[in-house]
Amino acid sequence: MANVNDITKESWVLSTFPEWGTWLNEEIEDTVVAENTFAMWWLGCTGIWLKSHESTNILCDLWCGTGKQSHGSGKMKTGHQMQRMSGVQNMQPNLRTQPFVIDPFAVKNVDALVVTHIHSDHLDINTAAAVLKNSSDAVKFVGPQAVVDTWIGWGIPEEKCVVVKPGDSVKIKDIEIVALEAFDRTALVTASDGEVLRGKMPQDMDLIAVNYLFKTSGGNLYHAGDSHYCNYFAKHGNDHQVDVCLGAFGENPRGITDKVTSVDMLRMAESLNAKVVIPVHYDIWSNFQADPKELVELWKFKKDRLQYGFKPYIWQVGGKFVYPNDKDKMEFNFYRGFDDVFSVENDLPFTSFL
Repeated sequence: MANVNDITKESWVLSTFPEWGTWLNEEIEDTVVAENTFAMWWLGCTGIWLKSHESTNILCDLWCGTGKQSHGSGKMKTGHQMQRMSGVQNMQPNLRTQPFVIDPFAVKNVDALVVTHIHSDHLDINTAAAVLKNSSDAVKFVGPQAVVDTWIGWGIPEEKCVVVKPGDSVKIKDIEIVALEAFDRTALVTASDGEVLRGKMPQDMDLIAVNYLFKTSGGNLYHAGDSHYCNYFAKHGNDHQVDVCLGAFGENPRGITDKVTSVDMLRMAESLNAKVVIPVHYDIWSNFQADPKELVELWKFKKDRLQYGFKPYIWQVGGKFVYPNDKDKMEFNFYRGFDDVFSVENDLPFTSFL
């Protein structure tokens, strides 16, 4: 029997964290992806695990950190990108609202860690360490120049890193990863502590952020990272087949433009000529949360008049999406279990208990 005198904060953390243990790790590893399909799992924020029929495993933007854990001084850090864009002084109350659904240190068979941009809720040292330690010598770390520079500074061997800019293509076994232009204006106002941006030319976006098209034998996935809406999405839709697109959805606080709101999520999907649009990122920050069903209602309102060729899909963190099997579904629900009820005799004294 357990004894309270043996319980410590450390024992509590190790016994409960990550909250899902290796449940999802095991599910992903055991999943056999059917021919002419691809499978992916939402890991929180914009993090996904992509698995092809040929058993290629791509991990993208997995973030294993937290938001605020203390009120501290109650003031925003001078030079933070949100502080720069709005002149705000009071602390941003960005608490993490999602559990950790995957154990990064139990990952196996990752062929590449792919990161969209420099922000720390996408570029994570814990994920990088876990992938480096648990993967084969052939594993690749793919990202724009500033992301790769960060990885190398953390100790990732340079020979494992692949720098990409828009127009580049990287083959990871059977999956082709095409780097495309990003439209993340928040990244453009991210700078080192003490650096003054007023009066200077902006950074080169191509060095700090890219969007990705993952081309698999079962279809193509477009990952927009933290991009805002841009007319150039239509160019990407002209140049590439996009089956499923992911965008950073959220409700922006007053005076802030950081996440893509519902109207522009639909515009993005239309511009990309996508078949399915899936909002992500709205799950993670307490001060940017939004209801994804807003997209569905807006889509219903517009779809017939504008002749939309795509459908929205409401996902859940930890959930699995298979293309094209799920392309006509509108919402994810976890497996509810109990499909084997009364397969053995129940243990009750009277049937009336039921």
